[in-house]
Amino acid sequence: MRVLILGGNGFLGPPIARRLLALGADVTVFHRGTAHAFDVPRAMNVIQGDRNALDQSVDAFRRLRPDVVVDVLAFTQRQGEALMNTFRGITKRVVVLSSGDVYLANDILFRRVEGRLEPTPLTESSRLRERLYPYRGVPVPSAYGIDWDDYDKILVERAMLGHPDLPTTVLRLPMVYGPGDSDGRKRRFMSYVKRMEDGRATILLDRWTAKWRAPWGYVEDIAEAVGLCVENDRAAGEVYNAGEADGLDMADWVRHLAAVMGWTGQLVFADEACPPPNLPRTLNLDQHLDLDTTRIRRELGYCETVSRREALSKTLAWDREHPPTQVDQSQFDYAAEDAILSRLR
Repeated sequence: MRVLILGGNGFLGPPIARRLLALGADVTVFHRGTAHAFDVPRAMNVIQGDRNALDQSVDAFRRLRPDVVVDVLAFTQRQGEALMNTFRGITKRVVVLSSGDVYLANDILFRRVEGRLEPTPLTESSRLRERLYPYRGVPVPSAYGIDWDDYDKILVERAMLGHPDLPTTVLRLPMVYGPGDSDGRKRRFMSYVKRMEDGRATILLDRWTAKWRAPWGYVEDIAEAVGLCVENDRAAGEVYNAGEADGLDMADWVRHLAAVMGWTGQLVFADEACPPPNLPRTLNLDQHLDLDTTRIRRELGYCETVSRREALSKTLAWDREHPPTQVDQSQFDYAAEDAILSRLR
């Protein structure tokens, strides 16, 4: 099987490529020529080009004639339409990475809309957002050569689903963690881990943050989910949630981190808003975002590749070896925490 990965050298690309190589696929990656620092597989073929100008590389795609195209970098309606127009008649199937932010629950969390809470875990048939362009007007660092005002995974899905001549599998991702995440802004657990490394005797959580549940997925497990979508023809035209089976709340995540770190301090819970990394009270934290992954497990046989402890151990080891170049000091206001803790004693 020949597989083409659009965007194969970022955080998600190398693990996906390694998984497909292990399945015996002939893997080609398409990217702009910049190399990612983390374990890029050497057994891959490379086509250099611009994801936002696929038509300029169509001759190379025709020569390759991939059986499946995996799109890691589809963020806008225009990108989705361009992929379908470019690869119709060239490939048999497409797997596109989407996001759990397509669900209405995401807008309720951010108080962009009013309404009853969405029940969780969210299934593939849970209600989607009606309000489009979730980042429009929101300052977002430039990345991937796109205008983030145009970002919307709902529009990507609409552009790519429902084409009988080029069936697409949509994989809705959780918040992904793991080795190779070089973007310090996305190191999901750093704020808690640094407190443990700094020798803090307590970690302060307000009761809203402590009980909030988000969707999570270890990067190698997400690669496993992509591999299953690639190798199973029955996935054509389907939508799947990916991520971990149990929706842990934030307090339980901190407990798992403590076990891996060997931290013997105490979690302290407050009935008042607390400073970061506690979540802002502008959010509706009664709305959880955890995902139901029953369908991909039942239909494609998905399961985690390693234990959560091993996943966290590998993640934290990589983070220590590759410290971020910038740290948001607002996440570490120990004086403000100590003032709250003193009132709780």
